[in-house]
Amino acid sequence: MTGSGLRQRVWELLDISEDPQSGVADWDWVDVILLMLILLNVLAVILETVQSLQLRFGTAFWAFEVFSVGVFSVEYAARIWACTADPRYRQPIIGRLRYVSSFAGVVDLLAILPFYVSLAVPAAALDLRILRVLRLLRFARVLKLARYSDSIVRMKRVIGARRGDLGVALAAVGVVLILASSAIYYVEVDTQPDVFTSIPAAMWWGISALTTVGYGDIAPVTPLGKVLGGIIQLLGIAIFALPAGIIAAGYEEESRRKAAGPGICKSCGRPLLAESTPEQCSEGL
Repeated sequence: MTGSGLRQRVWELLDISEDPQSGVADWDWVDVILLMLILLNVLAVILETVQSLQLRFGTAFWAFEVFSVGVFSVEYAARIWACTADPRYRQPIIGRLRYVSSFAGVVDLLAILPFYVSLAVPAAALDLRILRVLRLLRFARVLKLARYSDSIVRMKRVIGARRGDLGVALAAVGVVLILASSAIYYVEVDTQPDVFTSIPAAMWWGISALTTVGYGDIAPVTPLGKVLGGIIQLLGIAIFALPAGIIAAGYEEESRRKAAGPGICKSCGRPLLAESTPEQCSEGL
């Protein structure tokens, strides 16, 4: 097998492809092993926080961590070496840099980076908070699951396709949050100067009100403040329903396109007329 043929084979083993007819992910034994290893790593990180288990199986946890990082490191290096088999990363240098800086490449790096950082830097030289962050980054391995879930990949496509609409909706949420926090601050500051100390402090109440969580640690007490709070809570239901509706509509459209077969319009999901094309479906478009 030539070098290019071997590279193509390695990329096929590591990359999750789809059946062009059914759109179903085509798994192989490497994908199954990596998926199981990721799930076991997540479970290990969770169980490691149980003190009794850590004291009893600390050595086993460490050995499994070393083994997992070794496997993920080999996988990462193999992906960088073989990614030029993919047309998206065809150029030897620029293509590999494009893969390394992609979402999947960054996740693969974060999955192994904390281990090597903790080895390279003495524990005495690290702040304990940094150590906690490094441990938290081990959960980046959870993000590697995105490769193995058709639904997650589909959701990424939906968010990418609807990012403009979602940006507008989230901007509207930000504007409403600022207006609500400012209004409640000026209404309540004279009555509760030690609670609503500033507009940024009032934003905590604004977030809990807009999300209708209402923690109760900060709450209006004046009649006008309570009326304003009720209006803001009702407004929050409508505001947060907008991004959810955009994502739901996009996901339904993506699912319809995914399920579309021969003779089915990928836009509306209805049968195509004999003389029509996908651009001219049964809706008369």
